[in-house]
Amino acid sequence: MSNLHWWSRILGSAIGSVMAFSANSTSAQIMQDGTLPTNSQVTTQNNTTIITGGTRLGDNLFHSFLNFSVPANTTASFQNTAGIQNIISRVTGNSVSEINGTLHAGGTANLFLINPNGIVFGPQATLNIGGSFLASTANRINFADGKTFSATDTQVPSLLSVSIPIGLQFTAIAAPIRNLSQASPNEAMNVIEQPVGLQVQSGKTLALVGGNLFLDGGNITAKSGNIELGSVAPNSLVTKLFSI
Repeated sequence: MSNLHWWSRILGSAIGSVMAFSANSTSAQIMQDGTLPTNSQVTTQNNTTIITGGTRLGDNLFHSFLNFSVPANTTASFQNTAGIQNIISRVTGNSVSEINGTLHAGGTANLFLINPNGIVFGPQATLNIGGSFLASTANRINFADGKTFSATDTQVPSLLSVSIPIGLQFTAIAAPIRNLSQASPNEAMNVIEQPVGLQVQSGKTLALVGGNLFLDGGNITAKSGNIELGSVAPNSLVTKLFSI
């Protein structure tokens, strides 16, 4: 059974915040780890890190990174091909993901980011994606056909799945997620005239699922959509993800 402490689903815009903190920076911000049948490719043009390649199965595109952080005033851009519904990325190294710039994904694909070490959204963090967004500190994503995509067991690429992601598995440590975002791209404001912070497109879902959630300073916006927040104990199994 799930040890989910609480699960919040909110329609419309919602405001959350995040406690200030300190975390170790990574020297290599985004680096693929060479664990997939077709590996991710990472190149940099000016202030944009372009992510191509990855392993496609059906409508799912899988990426795997040793480190994944996005400095302020830069963009990490996932360049997916037509027909991709879910971009599913994991971090297999030992570093926290510090997102201080922009996460971008083309088309209407949903973007998943799992890092068991922790995820932090800095004051300038923004989302520029057409689909829904899930960030989690789970160890693995479970799929409807029983297969998994694990950030801690990378020796089984055959378990990549063509079916839809349906759940998250945590092991002995459930790392936190922190949101400090006060970003206002194009001067966008929320319904109470504050910066939108992390924002998805109208009607889409923004989900944060981890151990402790620190929401005491950053904003979250999902106009006419859903905000789903899950704070879980170690060894939890979350069996319900957002509708996609």
